[in-house]
Parts: sequence; C-alpha cells; structure tokens
Amino acid sequence: MRALVVEDDSSVAPDVAQALHAAGFIVDVAIDGEDAWYRGDVEGYDVVVLDLGLPKLDGLSVLKRWRAADRLFPVLILSAREAWTEKVEGIEAGADDYLGKPFEMGELVARVRALVRRAAGKASAVIEIGRLSVDTRRMSVTLDGRSLRLSPLEFRCIDYLAHHPGRAVSAGELAEHLYGAAEPGDGNAIEALVVRLRRKLGPKCIETRRGFGYLIEGGAP
Repeated sequence: MRALVVEDDSSVAPDVAQALHAAGFIVDVAIDGEDAWYRGDVEGYDVVVLDLGLPKLDGLSVLKRWRAADRLFPVLILSAREAWTEKVEGIEAGADDYLGKPFEMGELVARVRALVRRAAGKASAVIEIGRLSVDTRRMSVTLDGRSLRLSPLEFRCIDYLAHHPGRAVSAGELAEHLYGAAEPGDGNAIEALVVRLRRKLGPKCIETRRGFGYLIEGGAP
C-alpha cells in the first residue's frame, strides 16, 4: 500500500512516515500544499494523511481540488485546531476521518489501516480469500492455517492483491504501489516477485490473466 503524508512540521512528518513504513506502507512526504496537490493529482495513492495548516496552499483547498478532480483515495485530516465547525467543513469537503493533534501514533496507524480496508470494502483486519488469510495488522499470511514466511515486499504484494479480490491488477499498478519513488519497479521485477510467491503459496494461488495482470484465487472470475 502506498501512502502520502502531507505535513510541514519537521517534528511530526518523519515520525508519521516512519510509523506507516513500519506498518507496511510505502510512504511519500510532501511539506507544502502545492506539492501535495500535484502528487495526489498524478500519483496513485491508497491513503493520504493531510495536515490542514500548510504553506503555499492550505490543506482544505488541497482536498477540495482532489475531490473536484475525482481523486477518491481516503484522506485522514490532521489538525491542531479542535473547532467542531472545522471538522464538519473537512468532512463535507471530502475527508474520510479527522484526528486532532497531539495524537498517539498507534491510533493514527490504526485509523489509516481502517480507511484502506473500508475503501476496499473490508470490515476486518483479517482478509480471507480462498485458502489464504491475510492479517493486515500483524502483517502475516497463512495458507490453509499454516503461517508463511514472507519478505516485506512479498507481503505488500499479497496485501495489495487481497484488497482487490477478483480484479486483475496490472504489473504497472503493482509496481506503483509496492516500490517507493526512489526504487521504481518494472514488469520483470513484478514477474520475478510473483514467481517467488508461487513457490511459497502454490502455483495456482496467484493467477495470471494475459494482457490484464495478476489476481489471487478465490476472487470473482
């Protein structure tokens, strides 16, 4: 999963990014509203953590621009201001959740995970697909009840496919959501990753739809 953290406070942004990275997210950081708006407009994020008090362009304006452009990724607003009118304005502008400062990092991570699950139509932290069980909180995968030893990259791949069951995900889309901007993936890298996963999951757990991409068995055809 790929997250964008939009926060200009140098004492907050690195901690949020580190906490999300430890939770299995690929994280990009923007420190002003104009950069945030551009990144959200051209990149495919799974979730955004957005501060309201930003230089160049305030967070609420950024959010309104995204929603006007049909950028539908879930957004968690951060703000040190506690006025209920501001919370209402943020929600009505298209925010999915609101967290006041100061906050506990564990709560932020839990809320971000919940937003990603809800966006994928999932209610539980454990996603069951066929013989697979993907625990998004523990970052673990079991097959027929047997725990599998996966690398962080392998888990992120299974996690992303599990959040999109029944849909063939292209190699380009997988690369976009599995690698950071400094480590771009390509079709060959994704193919090699899928080969490694098939050795651990079995050859039929990840299907290939020629010309479309990859999906986990158990989803809709």
